[in-house]
Amino acid sequence: MGELDAVLWDMDGTLLDSEKLWDIPLYEFAEKLGGTLSHATRQKMVGTNVPTTMTLLFAEVGVEPTPADLADGAAWISRRTEEVFRAGLPWRPGAREALRAVRSSGVPMALVTSTERRLTEVALDTIGRDLFDATVCGDEVGGRNKPLPDPYLKAARLLGADPTRCVAVEDSPTGVASAVAAGCTVLVVPCDVPVEPGERRVFRDSLTGVDHSLLTTLLSAVG
Repeated sequence: MGELDAVLWDMDGTLLDSEKLWDIPLYEFAEKLGGTLSHATRQKMVGTNVPTTMTLLFAEVGVEPTPADLADGAAWISRRTEEVFRAGLPWRPGAREALRAVRSSGVPMALVTSTERRLTEVALDTIGRDLFDATVCGDEVGGRNKPLPDPYLKAARLLGADPTRCVAVEDSPTGVASAVAAGCTVLVVPCDVPVEPGERRVFRDSLTGVDHSLLTTLLSAVG
C-alpha cells in the first residue's frame, strides 16, 4: 500500500468554507415557502445532492411538492447560490496551500463534489481548475450520489487509479461514507457536522501542513 495513486478532494466544507454560503439560499427558500429551516435539517443536507436537499427542504416546511415544484425550487436555489458564490468564496484553513503542495508532487488529483457542474465551474474560478486532472460533479453520476461510492469510483476510474490506493479528503459524514465505500483511505477534516471515527479514516483539525508525504504516510498506515 506504499504508493499513492491519486488524491481525491471534496469541495464544499473541505476546500471552501462554502456550506455557510449555501445557508443563504436554503433559508431564504424555506421562508419563501412560508416555513423555517431548522438547524437539524440543515445539517442533514450537508454533503448531499440537490434532489435530497429539496426533498428535505419541502418536508421541513410541510409542503407536498409536485415534480415541477421540485424543479423550480432547485433552479431558484441554483441561481441564488451562483449569485452568492460570485460574491466571493472563502477558503478553509490551509486548503489553498495543501492543494498546491500536493499538486507540485505530480500525483494525479480530482475534485469530487455533490455540487452541480454549473456551480462547480463558478467555484473553480476561485480554486483553480488547472489543479485537477478530473472533476466529478453531483449531476454527473446518474443520481448515485454520496454516500454511495459511485462519485469516488468514477473519479478513480477517470484517473486510471486504484481506489484502495487513493486518499480522499472530506469533511462530512455523507462524503466520508462515500469515500470509504469506494475503498479509499480518508483524511477527515470536519467542518460544520461531526464525523464519527471508523475504518480507513484519519482525522485532522485543518489542512494546514498537508502534503504528498503526509498523505502517503497516511495511506501506508491505514492500509
